[in-house]
Amino acid sequence: MKHDTSNALLSDFLAYTLAGTRPSASEAKGVCANGVRWTWLDEGILQFEPAEVSGTRSVLASAGVHGDETAPIELLSLVVRDIAEGQAALACRLLVILGNVAAMRTACRYLDDDLNRLFSGWHAQVPNSRETPRAVALEQVATQFFADASDARWHVDMHTAIRASVFEQFALLPHTGAPLSRAMFEWLRDASIAAVLLHTTKGNTYSHFTAQVCGAEACTLELGKVRPFGQNDLARFGGADKALRDLLAGVEGNAGAPLPRVFTVIDQITKQSDAFELLVAADVPNFTPFEQDTLLARDGDYRYVVRHAEERIVFPNPTVKPGLRAGLLVVETTQETLAALA
Repeated sequence: MKHDTSNALLSDFLAYTLAGTRPSASEAKGVCANGVRWTWLDEGILQFEPAEVSGTRSVLASAGVHGDETAPIELLSLVVRDIAEGQAALACRLLVILGNVAAMRTACRYLDDDLNRLFSGWHAQVPNSRETPRAVALEQVATQFFADASDARWHVDMHTAIRASVFEQFALLPHTGAPLSRAMFEWLRDASIAAVLLHTTKGNTYSHFTAQVCGAEACTLELGKVRPFGQNDLARFGGADKALRDLLAGVEGNAGAPLPRVFTVIDQITKQSDAFELLVAADVPNFTPFEQDTLLARDGDYRYVVRHAEERIVFPNPTVKPGLRAGLLVVETTQETLAALA
């Protein structure tokens, strides 16, 4: 019975999780191929330890923090299967997290509140939200995992975007005040990430939490568009999939390729009331450029007008709740950023 349960859990972790199956205490851990030890910690959360651990990195790989962003969830489930069967090497500690499982089951982004805005204590502001217990659980499991880390800490949080993008696959790096990591930029290059967005203020996303609180090299990946389970062309994300597997296996990447372009956040558009108007096309792609003096948004007396020679808009969304971000504005900072990498 134990063998059957672990087979089902590891061979299709996504289906096992969506079904709401919970292993008994005696079935919640075991050893799979290559002596890798695994432990089921909670719904959608698995930890792996290679047969020999000494001075190696610890990697948190998460997906599904937004429940309808299915492609990276499917990719992570396949990584679990391949590690379990010995088809993928594991040379580091690994924590796999499928984030908002309840939302995944209903094929929606979230039930009550955007889970990726509830970290770093923000869940305390919505105590009755159905997302709040999950935010607390994900903070606790990440904190414990990285507390036990003896060396480099990494967090790769994989998403897909609501809309098209000038750069189909891009990354966001949280702001901690620490120097930017050349190792992270090189890994993003290996993951076929075309552009990197740098935050300039502390945030409340999962990658902000792990970077700030746990000291992780953390990134949020945007890997294409939202689609239903089973309708993703996973080959489109082959770069990110291979780079993640190489990171887990301790394999070095392609040193010759150019690093991604870099854009730095210079402002955000905030929806202040239900009178808010975002003056861009409903299907405007992420990273669309706008010229100086362009009016992008208005809300009562509030106006957002482009101040730089060129600003690009990312994550425009006029349907958010009042008080939340309705768009980020970025400018290109590739040359100076890459020159300063540590």
